[in-house]
Amino acid sequence: MEKIKFWGYRRGNGQVGVRNHILILPTITCATQTAQRVTELVQGTVSFIHPHGCGQIGSDYDQTFKAYVGIGSNPNVYGVIVLGLGCETHQARMIAKEIEKTGKPVEVVSIQDQGGTLQAIADTAKVAVKMVQEASTVMREECYFNELIVATECGGSDACSGLSANPAVGRASDGIVEQGGTAILAETTELIGAEHLLANRAADDTVAKRVYEVIGAIEKRSNLMGVDLRTGNPSPGNIEGGITTLEEKSLGAATKSGSSRLEEIVNYAERPTKKGLVWMDTPGHDIEQLTGMVAGGAQVVLFTSGRGTPTGSPIAPVIKISTNTAMYEKMNENIDLDAGTIIEGIETVDEVGSRIISEIKDVASGKLTKAEILKQHDFGIWRIGPTF
Repeated sequence: MEKIKFWGYRRGNGQVGVRNHILILPTITCATQTAQRVTELVQGTVSFIHPHGCGQIGSDYDQTFKAYVGIGSNPNVYGVIVLGLGCETHQARMIAKEIEKTGKPVEVVSIQDQGGTLQAIADTAKVAVKMVQEASTVMREECYFNELIVATECGGSDACSGLSANPAVGRASDGIVEQGGTAILAETTELIGAEHLLANRAADDTVAKRVYEVIGAIEKRSNLMGVDLRTGNPSPGNIEGGITTLEEKSLGAATKSGSSRLEEIVNYAERPTKKGLVWMDTPGHDIEQLTGMVAGGAQVVLFTSGRGTPTGSPIAPVIKISTNTAMYEKMNENIDLDAGTIIEGIETVDEVGSRIISEIKDVASGKLTKAEILKQHDFGIWRIGPTF
């Protein structure tokens, strides 16, 4: 088998990035607007708006902390400026200390220590300019698909999802695994009813048992809220798109995993420890699952949709794939590839899967996705506790 190459940025810790961002990482919602002002001033920087970072305790605090560190540690990021307010529970210096372990440049700015937002903007911008210039000297070099972690997800599914785009992504997922890379399957809530199929492909009994545990845990959490996920899903948009039951939706979502063996299940925002097909335990919420997989190290995302979505990430290119041609034509400025050709009988699932692999290669080498061009920098962390 011929190894697939792309042009990426090799980091000091051996990981490979497909982008070379300077990330302004706001640790609390109070700092997000200040971070945005810096990105408006300094080309080459990215940031995001979010409601997290304060009043969080216990496992919920830990999960947010882990997501912040994971986003900053992603190999698509050259350097990070951790921007805090100063009095929040998620202290900027603690997050910076963990990100520094990757060997990348990391600086800390505190709005309170700087004497307010205006001085914080100025000081952050000064550091950012230096980092951007340093990053601009890093050249892309030849890399291989075995160094990629590719995330997969679907949002706004329709009756075509399980017939076109999702199985085509499954073929691409198998191709990534065959190349020695890692493909992440997520959306635990949207695998209910298809869990037995994944358990049958588990690497061992421990992984198979874990499949049923994560499904049981998400259902239990829902039941404690007085909601039955098996009757509360699909969503109104899914139903309008032709999906009738959660099992139907789940069977379609599971096809994104292809036919590879399931090597392990990792928790939200955790980096896979094994190559191959990996399941990350995430919610079905598009932005929260996307953030979790990117925090887990994914450099590229494959996102299928039948209803249409503009979703993107601040640091990882998101390749949007339509399940039907009508939606691709209607939302062409947001969608990168059309898998509706399968429904039309123009292409086979294998052919579209090969086209997706080619797109991953091009995007990993620098081609911008439409979500990147439109600056769709979405970010949200799966909250697992109340705010105090």
